[in-house]
Amino acid sequence: MSALRCLCLDFGASGGRAILGRFDGESLALDEVRRFPNDPVFVGDTLYWDVLRLFYEVQQSLLQAGRFDSVGVDTWGVDFGLLGRDGRLLENPVHYRDARTNGMLEKAFRRLPRDEFYRVTGNQFMEINTAFQLLALQTQRPEMLEAADTLLLMPDLFNYFLTGEKRAETSIASTTQLLDAQTHTWSARVLDALALPHRLFPAVVPTATTLGPLRASLCEQLGMPGAQVVAVAGHDTQCAMACVPAQTEDFLFLSCGTWSLLGTELSAPCVSPEAYRCNLTNECGYGGKTSFLKNIIGLWLLQETRRQWQREGETLTYADMETLARGAKPYLCFIDPDDPRFVPAGDIPKRVRAYCAETNQPVPQNKGELLRCLYDSLAMKYRFAVRQIEHCTHKRYDALHIVGGGARDALLCALAADACQKTVYAGPAEATACGNVLLQLLACGQLRSLADARALVRASVRPAVFTPQATSQVDAAYERFLEVTSL
Repeated sequence: MSALRCLCLDFGASGGRAILGRFDGESLALDEVRRFPNDPVFVGDTLYWDVLRLFYEVQQSLLQAGRFDSVGVDTWGVDFGLLGRDGRLLENPVHYRDARTNGMLEKAFRRLPRDEFYRVTGNQFMEINTAFQLLALQTQRPEMLEAADTLLLMPDLFNYFLTGEKRAETSIASTTQLLDAQTHTWSARVLDALALPHRLFPAVVPTATTLGPLRASLCEQLGMPGAQVVAVAGHDTQCAMACVPAQTEDFLFLSCGTWSLLGTELSAPCVSPEAYRCNLTNECGYGGKTSFLKNIIGLWLLQETRRQWQREGETLTYADMETLARGAKPYLCFIDPDDPRFVPAGDIPKRVRAYCAETNQPVPQNKGELLRCLYDSLAMKYRFAVRQIEHCTHKRYDALHIVGGGARDALLCALAADACQKTVYAGPAEATACGNVLLQLLACGQLRSLADARALVRASVRPAVFTPQATSQVDAAYERFLEVTSL
């Protein structure tokens, strides 16, 4: 039997890639086909995604992949494109870091009480969420909503370009703060409260639904054979979740990339008063599972710091940055990674120094101290999130699985183990791409269950193990972190 070939198109906030997965019935191999940048573009005072350029990269990826049986797309969450009544894209999707949503949370809560909003959607409140982007659009540019016929979230938009089918995949829909957490359908209560047209929202389909073949016109343009398009978990976090090599039902995971998403997997959403107070989110995963998690700014802090230093004329690799952080004094100062000042692009080092000065802490004097501040602050925020999750689930977890790009950062993994007092299993680093391929295999019946998919990962990947070092220094540092961040 020839190996089944599944093409993964994985879009992150800074770049995309095409990965070809080959499954022969026993083992899974992943081969990189293509990488490409994903650079947002300012036009006037609005920050856009260059979606047409990205679709060009999709087309080149299809060509370079050669023969494949199916293709699946995953992206970041919350952002969307609007189609007109003729099916054409009205404008490029706006970036979630655009300033248009400033102040929209409080405006929304005047229309729907905050606690009811949470009970319905189960989502962590963040101004970047689709609900508040749409409220900004309704407030600032109502003519756009009047002209629109369909809203498609980013992976659904690419699937539409590929197939002509307008569908909303469940995992990506659950990032919007518009989906009912219990029924996995669009919430009429929320849509009506925000005065959003129901017509915009297409039918919601389960993760790992086969949408149909590539458009015949696309195949003809590219001179390539057809293939099936699978609506994998459109949100990259839920692709990564499918790849977590846990052996037990109860486990903690950290999907660590531009964002850090730390949580656990539940059989049903948790919208308890405790979860509401902790501002935890419920995302839909494969097979009706719920990812109960905290969304934390992650490697963005390191990525944007590196870009700032590049703008100043010094180029460092991430390995260089890890080495500098290792050489600096630990627990000198802290920031709250999720302070709103760290969300926009720009001079993160300057903002970190200002935060430390404002909170009467030692101000980092060199690159090593500044980087160590970022590393230590992320580790402590992970501990904070772990404690919230254990409080809400009434469970204690022994291990933390770190997957995604952050699994390659040995310092971050070691600090997370110490801060959380959990054994850390780091890997696979290519979790999103691997999970995307696994979900395609589940869709076509080559794998029977999520347990089978995770067993395949365990057979293929040997994670790095980090054992926590129990020290009073860590506990004292955490107390200082809580004090200076007012968490």
